[in-house]
Amino acid sequence: MSASLLYVGTNSQQDAEGIRLFRFDATRGRLEALESVDSPNVMFLAVHPNGRFLYAAGAPRDPHLHAFRIAPDTGALTFVNSQPSHGRTPCHLSVDRSGQFVLVANYTGGNVAVFPIREDGGLGPATEVVQHEGTGLDPKRQEGPHPHSVVLSPDNRFALVADLGTDLIAVYRFDTETGRMSPNDPPSASVKPGAGCRHMTFHPNGRFLYAINELDNTVTAFGWDASRGALDTLGTISALPADFSGESYCAGVVVSADARFLYGSNRGHDSVAVFAIDQSSGLLSTVAIEPALGGFPTTLAIDPTGEWLLVGNQRSDTVVVFRIDSATGGLSPAGKATKVSAPMCLTFIPSV
Repeated sequence: MSASLLYVGTNSQQDAEGIRLFRFDATRGRLEALESVDSPNVMFLAVHPNGRFLYAAGAPRDPHLHAFRIAPDTGALTFVNSQPSHGRTPCHLSVDRSGQFVLVANYTGGNVAVFPIREDGGLGPATEVVQHEGTGLDPKRQEGPHPHSVVLSPDNRFALVADLGTDLIAVYRFDTETGRMSPNDPPSASVKPGAGCRHMTFHPNGRFLYAINELDNTVTAFGWDASRGALDTLGTISALPADFSGESYCAGVVVSADARFLYGSNRGHDSVAVFAIDQSSGLLSTVAIEPALGGFPTTLAIDPTGEWLLVGNQRSDTVVVFRIDSATGGLSPAGKATKVSAPMCLTFIPSV
């Protein structure tokens, strides 16, 4: 596969570009701009498993979810419909693995909502809205619940929600027939008080989950018991150099295509932490902390070939492409950065 399509969600208050579409040349690691779609203040994007539909979360002034149809030959987007998100600042989306529902984490609203997907790819009214409660250690950032991401378990039986405001990863049983959620037993796992869990990713083997913690700049590894929907804390590692004393906040997290490495972004230190994954224990060890070559790296994505890591630098308005060293996991820049206004989310789909 030499080329794929990349959608970039942007969230600039002054020069919004909506959703940008690029063609990514995997032979050279280059981006070619194709078109833009007006969808202001995009916080997150998610592609349907069939590759025919794209969903966007708009915030904070536009607390809606937007559905688009993807042209199979060009990747061009056609608007289908919108639904209110049922909470302020929808910041993360997931499409369940059956392709029947979209789940959204509403950061300021403190809740999670579920929307059915129609045959035409549009969204129906919400089937579920679950309100979180509680506070955390930080009086400014954790004065209430702040769900920051929602992901489905590999078997699609559970929905996991990282709540930055309460330092909890809530686990819900997910009903793919009705789109309803119910608390699991056990109902949650915790990170260190004040850590502020933000985004999560499963290891491809389905046995481990990694949560990147925004407030204390760490990554926590969990063991995942798929039969019970239970998380067991394995260990936590810093994403920053030991001698760093400035202000920084972790953001994106992805696992390499070969499942040997994990990458996490540091906004402030403006870097990407590279970790090796122990395939037996799931524990992480630091390989390197590489410059992001831009300001405030908020989002990460690995291209479909697994050879390239893309970094969206929100404050320098750039997307930077890095080649992944398959032996060490290390990163080397592929060339000149691509100008994109305030990139918040990078989402690939394969292209012929």
